[in-house]
Amino acid sequence: MKDSHAVVIVGGGPTGLMLAGELALARVDVAIVERRESQELAGTRAGGLHARTIEVLDQRGIAERFLSRGQTMQVAHFAGPLDISDFPTRHNYGLALWQNHIERILADWVGELAVPIYRGREVTAFAQDDTGVDVALSDGRSLRARFLVGCDGGRSLIRKNAGIDFVGWEPSTSYLIAEVEMTDEPAWGIRRSEKGTHALGKVEDATLVRVVLEEPHVGHGEPTLAEVREALVAAYGTDFGARSATWLSRFSDAARQASSYRDRRVLLAGDAAHVHSPVGGQGLNTGVQDAVNLGWKLAQVVHGTSPESLLDTYQAERHPVAARVLRTTLALTALHRGDERSKALHESMAELLRIDEPRKRYGAMMSGLDIHYDLGAGHPLLGRRMPDLDLVTDAGPLRVFTLLHDARPALIRFAGAFDITPWPSRVRQIDARYNGAWELPVLGAVAAPTAVLIRPDGHVAWVSEGTDHGLRDALATWFGSPDRFDPRVRFVDATSMEIWQMVLPSDGLPSPPAPPGFKTGAQIALVTMGERYLVAFPRVEVDAVLEDSLATIAALDGATVVLVVDFDRPGRAVARLLGAGDPARAAMAVAVVKYSWAWDETEEILVETGVTTHAVRVVYAAPTFTVQATLRGE
Repeated sequence: MKDSHAVVIVGGGPTGLMLAGELALARVDVAIVERRESQELAGTRAGGLHARTIEVLDQRGIAERFLSRGQTMQVAHFAGPLDISDFPTRHNYGLALWQNHIERILADWVGELAVPIYRGREVTAFAQDDTGVDVALSDGRSLRARFLVGCDGGRSLIRKNAGIDFVGWEPSTSYLIAEVEMTDEPAWGIRRSEKGTHALGKVEDATLVRVVLEEPHVGHGEPTLAEVREALVAAYGTDFGARSATWLSRFSDAARQASSYRDRRVLLAGDAAHVHSPVGGQGLNTGVQDAVNLGWKLAQVVHGTSPESLLDTYQAERHPVAARVLRTTLALTALHRGDERSKALHESMAELLRIDEPRKRYGAMMSGLDIHYDLGAGHPLLGRRMPDLDLVTDAGPLRVFTLLHDARPALIRFAGAFDITPWPSRVRQIDARYNGAWELPVLGAVAAPTAVLIRPDGHVAWVSEGTDHGLRDALATWFGSPDRFDPRVRFVDATSMEIWQMVLPSDGLPSPPAPPGFKTGAQIALVTMGERYLVAFPRVEVDAVLEDSLATIAALDGATVVLVVDFDRPGRAVARLLGAGDPARAAMAVAVVKYSWAWDETEEILVETGVTTHAVRVVYAAPTFTVQATLRGE
């Protein structure tokens, strides 16, 4: 028997963990397959977060977890440090933090979101068909997924088995990296010479020395302690008594990129999609941002909100970003060579970057703050990151990034009315005021918009300069076809949420529920019929008797559907569709084919949409009515 998930992610590193969190926030059934038994990493691998990655984490409300563990500093560099402290962002710095800490924090977050991880297992094979992917694991288990995402590193089995080319530049140099004990005091710091670039540093919380040595010739295979000793002697004239290696590895300046990030139901992200030299600290950051770009799009496809063609925008947007990263790291590698010609070039670039304009351009590039997706002509904000403004609303002060904590899109209206009635269940609407300057890195001041539509990844999908021209097209492009709703169905934003119960009266008929408390950023559906009403949380199925009919709010394949059931004879009911999140499904014939009612047992309604039969179940246990329903296809 196969365990099934909507999405299976192969690889539990930073990219895979971030993607899992994004999908879990969107209520997608996602699981990770990770070959390591725990989240521990061999060696203290450098991590480091650039400003845009910190912003992305702030958009999910988890940036402080990282900031509290690392050290903020100016980490961006090209031919020397690039100071971005004058950039218009709340996070005008980078964060020095080892990768093992980054992974643990992400893993804790994913654990809070209840994402299952198949640890100690590897994917050995997979086969995809028109509806999903069968995944074979090393322990003999099989998984079934609608989509498979390879986040399994530069040697990605997923990429290789999908037949996706990995094109680019062969290595011109390689480095040994090790953690060893030394009996003699080492020469701490970075050394550049004709023999290459080398570094010796202390390992955090240990007596070990971290060694990085450029090799005279490109090395291959797994390194040995003997090779490290020989390289130390060649670079420093002594091996400092190196012994007892706890970690040995090798990396090169090879730069390669997947020709395509997608093959039907198989996708790639992070190092599986692009590899390059670690100089500049771009790899982890690019992978995390891949995940944030892909996550919400994949969720909408899984839920049936958007067509699969939305996934093509992942390739269109992220492939050029990584292509630029590859060329940047090639340039950085050349700048850091120790020969006299490279030194002269390095000094010239360093002098150039002391001038404000080049510093700002390169600082924005290295920090990720200048990423621009080509969404067409228009306002400079279009396709760029939305600044984390301090807004003023009728409910009080509000940060833009707070709106994105649950990975939902938002329309912020600064002036005028912009009607998005057909999309209320998908896009949060906020009326706000902002009197400060509108400023972007490198570009500087831009005109204040009257409204902005922000995608879940924090990039601006539409900008108004006084009219709603293009708004409906942007909504349909990024968030699916418009909803169809009965006038009695409306969605409202709320401030806090909790599961509620309602007491059954003595006559056995449930009273309308009292308004519950609501969770920040949540949205509820409200149906009114006469003097009675029904309140429901998104994707939670609840029933109530309204005007002698049973109203059910459910989620059918990602569409929010309101059914009003009329009883025409005992044991049978006829359903009328009031609203749906997908007009194609709304047009389908909907009929209740089975109905049973018992207060101390289980009520089951089978709903046929013409494609799938769904079972909506609510468990009753007098004297309380508790929502325990989940939707399942049969």
